[in-house]
Amino acid sequence: QVQLVESGGGLVQAGGSLRLSCAASGSIFSGNVMAWYRQAPGKQRELVATITTGGITNYADAVKGRFTVSRDNAKNTVYLQMNSLKPEDTADYYCHYTGRGGSYWGQGTQVTVSS
Repeated sequence: QVQLVESGGGLVQAGGSLRLSCAASGSIFSGNVMAWYRQAPGKQRELVATITTGGITNYADAVKGRFTVSRDNAKNTVYLQMNSLKPEDTADYYCHYTGRGGSYWGQGTQVTVSS
């Protein structure tokens, strides 16, 4: 079992920044992939960014150049630095872990970007 706890969401004006954190605990194995997804009201959950244990990253086109995903393997924590936020970034953001033993979701953290 893996537990994921997100933090850092909130209300921010367009053009502002937020940093999300996701702390993982439990049966964490090397070679895992951690990711951020988001789900806006009335829309499907979509992938935002992924990062491997080795630091290889991948981003959705909508956030490239504005968001940066990083991780601290010693702390089993993944971060999402979100800059130049837009109202369309408003969503619940979820942390996701995939590794040996299965995949797990966090409970989500809300991000609201006002225009």
